[in-house]
Amino acid sequence: MAKKQTALYGSWKSPITSELIVSDVVGFGQTALDGEDVYWLEGRPTEGGRSVIVRRTADGVIEDVIPAPFNVRSRVHEYGGGAYTAHQGTVYFVNFTDQRIYRVIPGGKPEALTPESKRRYADLVVDEKRNRLICVVEDHSKEGQEAENSLVSIDLETGEIAEVLDEGNDFYGYAVLSPDGNKLAWLTWNHPNMPWDGTELWTAEITENGKLQRREMVAGGDAESIFQPGWSPDGTLYFISDRSEWWNLYRWDGESVQHILDMDAEFGRPQWIFGMSNYGFMSPQTILGVYTRNGIWHLGMIDVENGKLTEIDNPYTGLVFIQVSHERLVCLAESPTMLAGVCLYDALEDRWETLRLSTDMKVDEGYISVAQSLEFPTANNLTAHGLYYPPKNDDFTAPESEKPPLLVISHGGPTAASNSSMSLKLQYWTSRGFAVLDVNYGGSTGYGRSYRTRLNGQWGVVDMEDCENGAKYLADEGLVDSERLIIRGGSAGGYTTLCALIFGDTFTAGASYFGVGDLEALALDTHKFESRYMDSMVGPYPEMKDVYDQRSPIKHAHKLNCPVIFFQGLDDKVVLPAQSEEMFKVVRAKELPTAYLAYEGEGHGFRKAENMKKSLDSELYFYSKVFSFDLADPVEPIEIENLE
Repeated sequence: MAKKQTALYGSWKSPITSELIVSDVVGFGQTALDGEDVYWLEGRPTEGGRSVIVRRTADGVIEDVIPAPFNVRSRVHEYGGGAYTAHQGTVYFVNFTDQRIYRVIPGGKPEALTPESKRRYADLVVDEKRNRLICVVEDHSKEGQEAENSLVSIDLETGEIAEVLDEGNDFYGYAVLSPDGNKLAWLTWNHPNMPWDGTELWTAEITENGKLQRREMVAGGDAESIFQPGWSPDGTLYFISDRSEWWNLYRWDGESVQHILDMDAEFGRPQWIFGMSNYGFMSPQTILGVYTRNGIWHLGMIDVENGKLTEIDNPYTGLVFIQVSHERLVCLAESPTMLAGVCLYDALEDRWETLRLSTDMKVDEGYISVAQSLEFPTANNLTAHGLYYPPKNDDFTAPESEKPPLLVISHGGPTAASNSSMSLKLQYWTSRGFAVLDVNYGGSTGYGRSYRTRLNGQWGVVDMEDCENGAKYLADEGLVDSERLIIRGGSAGGYTTLCALIFGDTFTAGASYFGVGDLEALALDTHKFESRYMDSMVGPYPEMKDVYDQRSPIKHAHKLNCPVIFFQGLDDKVVLPAQSEEMFKVVRAKELPTAYLAYEGEGHGFRKAENMKKSLDSELYFYSKVFSFDLADPVEPIEIENLE
C-alpha cells in the first residue's frame, strides 16, 4: 500500500471530477411494467438535460422509445412527473416543449395526440375499456387568472377531452382504475393545503358512457395526508395515510377503513411530483412495498390478512418508483457505495438484476465516504437528524493540527428529505477533504407527521436552528473546524442557507442555489402549486406581512458578514432570478467576497452538463480563495467581487 500524502483539507486530489460527474452519469425517473417489458426515464445532461423513455424488452434488448428532440417532461405543478405510460406496447407521453400528449405505437414514431393548446397533462392512465386516457389537466388559457386543474378523459381517436370527470377543486392526482375498469379512485386537495398537509381520497363507479356516479369520499381531510391509492387484483382499495402519525398502509373494503400495518416508519413520500409509487401487488394477499427509517429505505413483503411484514434483505438503502407485477418488482435503487440503477427483483427466486446503471464508471471505495446517521440536540430541547460524511480519500491525510472544513447541506423542499445513498456530487467534496453534514431538519419527511409539522409557522427558524446546531455539535465533538463552517442549499435550502448567514452567526461562508431571498415576492409571484405553501410555513399573506419581512433575507442583508456565492437559472419560474440578483447586489455593495453565476435556458434546478460542471467547480474555487488553500487540479477561474 502506497504511503499517504499529507495535504491540507480541501486540497486533496480526487478522481471524482466535475467532468466525470456530468459526462458519464445519467439520471433516472419513473419506471413502468407492461407485460414482459420494463420502462424507465433517463435524464441525460450531455443531451441538454433531455429526458428519454427507455425500454428493456423480454429478450433483454434495451432501446430508446423516443428520438431526439422529444423530451418527456410534464409541467403540471411546474415539477411534473407522471409524464408517460405504456400499455400493450403503445407508449403515451408528454413532450416538454409543447406540453402535448404524443403516442408511439410499436415500431412507429411519435405522433401528436392532443391539439396545440395552453393545457398541460400529467398522471396518464389508459382506460382500455373506453378507448381513452384518464389524466390530470392544468389549463393556463385564462390570462391573468390562476390555472385550473381537473381530472379528465381524453378520447384516443380524436385527442380531445371527452369527459371532465371531476373539477372544482384546486388540485388532483393519482387517478387509478380498478382491475375490471368499473371504478376509479383519485386524490384531490385545495388551497392552502399541500398534499402532505391534507388530501381527500375519492372513489366512484364508471358508467357505460364513461361518466362517474356514486361518488364517495373514503378517507382524508385537512389534517390527513393520503398517498398512492391502489387497487389490489381482487378489487380492494388500498392507500397510505398518516392518520396514525406515520404514513402507514390502509385498505377500504367498501364500508370501513382498516389499518393493515402499524409501524413507526414511513411508507409514503411528499408528493412533489406525480407518478411516485412505494408499493404494488404480487397477489390479493401479498404486497411488496418500501418504507424508511432514519434516512434508510427498506423493502418488505406484507401479508395483508395477518398484518405481517417480512423484511427482504437487499444491498440498497434508496428505493423509489416501485412497480410490481405478480412476482416481479422494478425500481430505481442505490446504496451508500453504488450509484442509482434500474433494478429488477424476482420475488420467487429472491434475486436482483441490474438492468442499467447511471454510469459504467467505477469509483474505488477508498474515495467514498459512507453516511453515518446522526442525532443531535437542537432548540426547545428537541432532537434533530442528519447524515454525516467524514472526509475520505485513501491517498491523503491532513496535518495532525488541522481539522476539516464542514459543508452543511440544507435540502430543498423544504418538505423533503436526504437519504444515505451515494451521490457523486457529495463525494466530490468529501474526497477533497471536506466533511459534510446533510441535515434532515425539522420539517423533513421520514420521521413522522409531528416532525414534519415542526416547520409550521417556523420556516426560516427551525430549519436554520437545526443546521446551526448540527454544525456546532460536530465542532464541539472535535470533528470539524469551527472557523470553517460552510452552508449551502438550493431552492428552499437556499433560503435556509441565506437565513443562517444573515440571522445567525455560526457559518463563515455559503452558497445559494436559486435560493429564496424575499418571502413576500415568492408569495406574490410564484406558480399555483406553491402559491399558498407559505400559509402553513410562515402564515397567511398579507395578514402576516410583518413576519414575511422579518424572515426575508433580502430585507436584512445588511447583517450579512461573510462570503456568499449565488447560482441561478434565468428561466426559473419558481424562484425568479430577480431574487438572487438583488441578494448579490447587496452583498457586493457590502464589499464582501461574492460571485453570481446565471445560466440561460435553465429553470429551477440545472440539467445541462456544462452548467452542472461549472457550478461545482466554481463553488470549490470560491471556497479555495475564501479559505486560502490550493486546489489539486486547476479549474476555470470565476470573477469574485471584493476579493483581496
